Amino acid sequence: MLKKLFGKKKEAPTSINVHSPLTGRLLDLEEVPDPVFSQKMMGDGIAVEPSEGKVISPVNGEIIQVFPTKHAVGIKAENGAELLIHIGLETVSMNGEGFEAHVSEGKKVKVGDPLVTFDINLVKEKAKSTITPVIITNGDDFEAIEKAETGDVTAGESQVMTVSAK
Repeated sequence: MLKKLFGKKKEAPTSINVHSPLTGRLLDLEEVPDPVFSQKMMGDGIAVEPSEGKVISPVNGEIIQVFPTKHAVGIKAENGAELLIHIGLETVSMNGEGFEAHVSEGKKVKVGDPLVTFDINLVKEKAKSTITPVIITNGDDFEAIEKAETGDVTAGESQVMTVSAK
């Protein structure tokens, strides 16, 4: 009855394109100088060495986690892929200093929406690296994660991964 009134439920896409959340240089995850990421302990993905301190949403979806220290954000994409954007390496020890979150859990986001801004010079000074891994934490639920070639990327414009459902 309600379906007749409101139409069919919109089907989730089976495949999504993941755009770069930062402007900078795209790296292979294996190049990240932290074994938690380079050995894919948290999942497969890519990394970006940023040239500016602005992180935008790489997908359409919903914010599922904003770390209290604002150095990491979790997003559930429309096809169910869960992405973790971890700004810099060993940035948790900064306790949020230099980071400003623009979203909270439960917020719907579209590609290009601002997530976090950060003081890139402060991160360079106080953390191990500005390299930002972007991980698909539930990659085992998907058929394939295809990654773009390394090189320069622009936030919200450059496609860095395609995640395809089984």
